Amino acid sequence: MSTSRPIRVLVTKIGLDGHDRGSRIVAAYLRDAGMEVIYTPPWQTIAGVVKLALEEDVEVIGISSLATDHLIVPKMMAALREARLDHVGVIVGGIVPEEEKPALIAAGVSQVFGPGAGREDIVDCVASLGLQARERRADEFSEASR
Repeated sequence: MSTSRPIRVLVTKIGLDGHDRGSRIVAAYLRDAGMEVIYTPPWQTIAGVVKLALEEDVEVIGISSLATDHLIVPKMMAALREARLDHVGVIVGGIVPEEEKPALIAAGVSQVFGPGAGREDIVDCVASLGLQARERRADEFSEASR
């Protein structure tokens, strides 16, 4: 897979929370860093996010959570695995209580960013996850072609 194309990132909100200011700001950070951002409006379903991730061939998914939507992220992680999207990196940003972060990491989320997270930290994390996703996918492809 070529590394010359921009990293593709899906920025979305799952569940019923409609507060999208943070996700719009992060989407702009990523776009300004040269990434290709697919941005959805709020109120996405898990099935819809998985379908869009497949269709858009993304390497990273960013989930924004303000009002407990992070509690359904483990179900989304399972749905990504079922869809054979194990290579896709996932980050969560927003209001996530400290005691709930370990469950997200255990489910497969790579990083949880809280309020005040720096632009460079977010961009660097997503860029790294995007490159890791490309490597994992290339490895899966080479194993499948043997």
